[in-house]
Amino acid sequence: MRAFIYLMSNPIPEITPKPANNDPSPKTSQPQELTSPALSQRFRGYFPVVIDVETAGFNAQTDALLELAASVLTLDEETGLMSIDETIQFNINPFEGANLEPKALAFTGIDPTNPLRFAVDEDEALKSLFKLVRKKMKLAGCQRAIIVAHNAAFDLGFLNAATERCNIKRSPFHAFVSFDTTTLSGLALGQTVLAKACVAANIEFNNSEAHSALYDTEKTAELFCYIVNKWKTLGGWPMPTIEE
Repeated sequence: MRAFIYLMSNPIPEITPKPANNDPSPKTSQPQELTSPALSQRFRGYFPVVIDVETAGFNAQTDALLELAASVLTLDEETGLMSIDETIQFNINPFEGANLEPKALAFTGIDPTNPLRFAVDEDEALKSLFKLVRKKMKLAGCQRAIIVAHNAAFDLGFLNAATERCNIKRSPFHAFVSFDTTTLSGLALGQTVLAKACVAANIEFNNSEAHSALYDTEKTAELFCYIVNKWKTLGGWPMPTIEE
């Protein structure tokens, strides 16, 4: 089960149209030079963070959040290519009164009672995650974090529900905007299943390690970076300016 700011601090200046000439066809110039940190320019000031959760059911309000992992990304200022910067992972104790669906536990193979999980409470996991995200987001010159995930609505729903349960008033993540690698990989690779999309992108994928938040997060991050980088190498970014 997977699920992973508004304005940029330094937005790209608007392009002022040049006076019309005798040639009515548009002309393509060189890509616009980016003067702000590359990552802050790439997604309109959003800071992408890849997230995956493993849970004890489908209902974010009633079912336990059992694992949470996140990969923060970086974008090389010289090459413009995106890669994984850092990944963190938490095993999480079910919140008080949480529902534990037997079929969900059988699917993930997670035993919430196993002391060797060294699990922490939701509050500790979220505060550690948010601290890291805010630190990296500030360094990148971004204003708000955005979740990147495979079937992102699922992961974002559980992240938001846990944030509310813990009475955390300020989350660095946008409450409803997300980048969904299911959609992106369907467009770029013709595949929507994470494992098949990774294979299509020549990313190694081991099904026996899947359904671990840590493994799925890192594979989703690799997939997202592949798609973003491929778009750049094909000439899709930076977008060229158009002269009239």
